[in-house]
Amino acid sequence: MVKSAWGPVVVGVDASPESSRAAVAGWGIAERAKVECRLVHGTSEAWAVPIPPNDASIDPAELNRVAVESAKLLIMQALAPTVPTDALNTLTVRTGRAAVVIRDAADELGAGLIVLGGKHHSALRRWVVGSTAHSIVRTVDVPVLVTTDRPFPPRRIMVSVDLSSAAAPAIHMGERIAAMFDASLEVLHVVEPVPVAAEVPLPFYDEECYARSKEHLERHVWPLVERPGTALEIRRGTATEALTSEAAARGIDLLIVGSHGKGWVDRILIGSVTERLLSALPTAVLVVPVVGAAAGTRRARTQRAARPNVAEV
Repeated sequence: MVKSAWGPVVVGVDASPESSRAAVAGWGIAERAKVECRLVHGTSEAWAVPIPPNDASIDPAELNRVAVESAKLLIMQALAPTVPTDALNTLTVRTGRAAVVIRDAADELGAGLIVLGGKHHSALRRWVVGSTAHSIVRTVDVPVLVTTDRPFPPRRIMVSVDLSSAAAPAIHMGERIAAMFDASLEVLHVVEPVPVAAEVPLPFYDEECYARSKEHLERHVWPLVERPGTALEIRRGTATEALTSEAAARGIDLLIVGSHGKGWVDRILIGSVTERLLSALPTAVLVVPVVGAAAGTRRARTQRAARPNVAEV
């Protein structure tokens, strides 16, 4: 059964082909969910360009207005061949970092979903300049869909579950999207090998870990699945590699994973399955947070109150 509508869909866009695909996906989901869809872009302030000091002939506000209007025209021209006109007419452009602009727009609209176009960057590039998708997933409490070049709408959906509280919202989201688009649904748990450290006795071994995981799934996770015909499966392996290979082998169009809401320091230092999947992007990835949207709303409002006014069109 499809749950009640979640809230507006916010799509972060630029002038790239990846953004075109994200806008089409976001618009399609919003139409099926019967909610509003808004395209949002963050552009650099005009002050990013060196300006002679004490030049009274230069109006910073006017420079920013021109920068925003120019960015909006460029994006609309780039997206026009593939994105519906009604969607283009919702485009809002603001000055500021893309991740911050998108987060603020999602907060103001009470968004239920953020959609971004996935781009492949090296680990070094992500470390030096960051990634909008990684930044947003780390800091929002709203589901985030990162699209790829696979066709939309999805026909085959896979939900990755662990043994934590992240399983329930991921499964519910998978059922919801599958019902929207009459897609097949699979739920997969990966049992990872028990790490071995020299001279450290293990409390239990791989086979016992597998048996305990299977028992927990049967008691606490599989009963959460309500959609008839959903395939429930267990695999052995390393989570990222197993999910990537299974998604490729089965022709999965959308992979849904739960986010535990770890602190950004932990994720920068040690990484996470979710962020490694976002880097590899074996298919479109939808990250569903455990924490409710209220916490993200409060944080975003605090951040917005602390920043200066920005230009917008």
